[in-house]
Amino acid sequence: MQNVLITGGCGFIGSNFIRYLFTNSGSSSPGVFQGRIINVDKLTYAGNPQSLTDVETRFGDRYVFVKADICDHAAVKAIFERYPIDAVVHFAAESHVDRSIVAPDEFIRTNIRGTFHLLELAREYSNNLIRFHHISTDEVFGSLGEGGFFTEHTPYDPSSPYSASKAASDHLVRAYSRTYGLPVTLSNCSNNYGPFQFPEKLIPLIILNALEARPLPVYGDGMHVRDWLYVVDHCAAIWLIMQHGSDGETYNVGGRCEMHNIDVVKLVCDLLDSKQPDSGIGSRQELIQFVKDRPGHDRRYAIDCSKLQNELGWSPAESFQSGLERTIDWYLDNRQWVERVRSGEYRKWIEAHYGEK
Repeated sequence: MQNVLITGGCGFIGSNFIRYLFTNSGSSSPGVFQGRIINVDKLTYAGNPQSLTDVETRFGDRYVFVKADICDHAAVKAIFERYPIDAVVHFAAESHVDRSIVAPDEFIRTNIRGTFHLLELAREYSNNLIRFHHISTDEVFGSLGEGGFFTEHTPYDPSSPYSASKAASDHLVRAYSRTYGLPVTLSNCSNNYGPFQFPEKLIPLIILNALEARPLPVYGDGMHVRDWLYVVDHCAAIWLIMQHGSDGETYNVGGRCEMHNIDVVKLVCDLLDSKQPDSGIGSRQELIQFVKDRPGHDRRYAIDCSKLQNELGWSPAESFQSGLERTIDWYLDNRQWVERVRSGEYRKWIEAHYGEK
C-alpha cells in the first residue's frame, strides 16, 4: 500500500490515523508504512487541517492534502487519475447524533451518497486497488439490554438519522464486495476518545467545562452505557485489518471499557481535581447537571471484539483509566489548539488558505 487515499483525514479519528501510520505503524501492529498519504477532506466544522501541521512539516511530499467533497465525483476522480491509489480508508462522515436529529439531510448526502461516489471510483480504478476499508460505528446495531454484546452478526437496528445513514453506507460497501468483487473490509467501532477530538463530544466537553467551572451536562439519568476505545488503539486495529483482514469481512473494534456516562463524567472530574486542583471550584463533581434526554438515545452499547482478537491478534493497549489520563494531559498541554477551535480561529485560517468559509 504505497498510495493510500484517506477521506476525512482532518477529523478526529482520521487525523490520528494519519499520524499513527507515519509515526507508530511499526510499534503495535505489524508493517511499517512507508508510502504516501493523500488526505481528502471537505473541511466541515469538525475538519481541522491544523491538527496535522506537524505531519505536513515532517513528512513533506509523502503527505498530500486535497480540499474536496467526497460527493464531488469529478474532484475525487482527479485524485484517482493523478495518483495510483492502491488503498482507501473511508472515514469521511457526518457523525454527531444531535446534529443529525436537527438537520438530517447532510447526513444522508455525505454518509450515503458520498460513500456511493467513492465506491464507484474505487470500482473504476480497481486494477490498482488492494484494499477499501470502511469505518463504521456500533450505533448501527441500535440499543442493547442490560446483558449481551454486539457481534459482527448482530442485526442492524439504527435509532437516529446518523446511525441509519451509516447503516446504509455499510450495506453499500458490502454490496460492492459481493456484486463487483471489490476488496473491502469494514470495522464497527465503539465510542472513541483521545487527542484532537472536537470539543462538542462528551469527554472533551466535560474536560474543558470542568476546567472553567462551567456546568457539566449529563443526559437523562446518566446511566446510559458506552464502550470506550482510545483512538490510537482504534488506529492500530484499522491498520492491522487493512493488512491482514479477509476480503469482505467485518471486524468489531471495542475497548472492553463499558462505563455509565455519569461514571465517565465523575472520573474526569476526579482526575482533573488531582492533576489541576482549583480551590475556587472544590470538587468538580459539584458542577454536574442532569439535562433532558435526547430523542432516540440508545441505552447501552457494548462491543464483542473477540473476532479481531482471535483472528488478527489485536487487543487494546490502553485501559479506560490510562487512556483518559493521556487524553486529559493532552488537553491540558494543548490549550492553544483548543482555543483556536472554540473561538473559530481555525475557520478563519481555513478561509485564508482555501478561500471559503
